[in-house]
Amino acid sequence: MTYEVFILVYAVILGLIHLSITALAARRQEGNLKYAAGPRDTPFEYTGMAARLQRSFANFKETFVFFAVIIICLALRGRSSELSQIGATVYLVARILYIPAYAYGWPLRFAIWGVSMFAIIACLIALLI
Repeated sequence: MTYEVFILVYAVILGLIHLSITALAARRQEGNLKYAAGPRDTPFEYTGMAARLQRSFANFKETFVFFAVIIICLALRGRSSELSQIGATVYLVARILYIPAYAYGWPLRFAIWGVSMFAIIACLIALLI
């Protein structure tokens, strides 16, 4: 397993943790499991941290697909390099930092998001050159 694939596995674990804390925050706001166990025909309006965690998880899912495809292509083509390893590591660290940054409404969270995007681009460049 290449270093980048190893980081991809950790990004999957991060996604599962992110999903779990997002769900816990939502259940806490709903007050009980009645809504969660029901058909959810009427959307529940989340606010505060529960809403921010849902938005940050949606953002994770949007970027993760690109990251995963690039990392898999790097592995299949045998294109591991210092650039792709640094890019993969920076992506994971930025995504870890993005969760509390978004959850607590830190104003510079866009910078963390930007770093994760540059990390994806670095991996893409490593794949293409």
